Amino acid sequence: MKYRTIGADPATRREVSVLSLGAMLFGTTIDEETSFAILDRYVEAGGTFIDTANNYAYWNTGSQGGESEALLGRWRRSRGIGEEITIATKLGGRPTATTEPTGSTSRLVPSDGVEGVNAKVIREASAASRERLGVERLDLLYAHIGFPDAPWQEIVEAFGALVADGTVDLLGASNHWAWSVERARNLATAAGVPGYEVLQYHHSYLRRRGDLPGRRSPDGEIGTISGDLLSYVRAEPGLALVAYSPLLGGAYVRRDKPLDAGFDHAGTPARLAALHQVADETGATPNQVVLSWLIGGEIPVIPLVGASSVAQLEESLAAVDLELTGEQRAKLDAAH
Repeated sequence: MKYRTIGADPATRREVSVLSLGAMLFGTTIDEETSFAILDRYVEAGGTFIDTANNYAYWNTGSQGGESEALLGRWRRSRGIGEEITIATKLGGRPTATTEPTGSTSRLVPSDGVEGVNAKVIREASAASRERLGVERLDLLYAHIGFPDAPWQEIVEAFGALVADGTVDLLGASNHWAWSVERARNLATAAGVPGYEVLQYHHSYLRRRGDLPGRRSPDGEIGTISGDLLSYVRAEPGLALVAYSPLLGGAYVRRDKPLDAGFDHAGTPARLAALHQVADETGATPNQVVLSWLIGGEIPVIPLVGASSVAQLEESLAAVDLELTGEQRAKLDAAH
């Protein structure tokens, strides 16, 4: 395994594995025995960075979420897991009431009956996450959505208060426009409180069109990495970038899983052709090439992978040791 530092303050920064494990479906569609087996293998391989959220996975159960956090709490206790494993969780986007299972994660806007982000949610949701996870302090806490329902100053100060009282180490933002991340970080600096240090967005080798209205904004997909966000991370090397859904739900290797409309543009066939050429050259799978491309790129990225079996996890773990040559990287980068 390889490792990377997230956070700047020596008192709170963490060394985490360059491959993060997503626990979104653990405790719902992935049963406890299988979830524990995947977690055990990940740790055995040197993995130290696990991701969840307080609303995972309400769409599978009709609940308000929390099943994933609760399972991780049981796993931690049963295995004696301590500070050697970093668990990131998120708040914002949790349904305010139970509903029928929908199978869809699209309800993340406050007007759709889910929590926004404000001082009360930050205080109460973080406490509930600590209880479900069985910890006194959260290693990394994200604002899950970029739709605040309170002034940014209130949000920044409420997050800062959690770090000040020792119940959170690091702060992050997921699914925010770049301008809102910058605004929040500037306000935090002005107030003398910690700001966002980790960003989590959807990012992969194939690039999604930026001109289509998104599910949550007419201006595009708010959670998808864009040129301005990549440029922002390049200019701010203290920020860590975590990429969720880097394998596109299996679309790189499953011919029965078509790409969605966001990838319907001239660059997609060229990039897929380059990807398969490099996979053939290396003897690796397309998924492994994508993960290696992310991990070793000019802008460091921590891929966040899911797994429904130990075998799926093994494929992703092997990508950590895949070293692409400069020529192979150039081929992948030039395809468009």
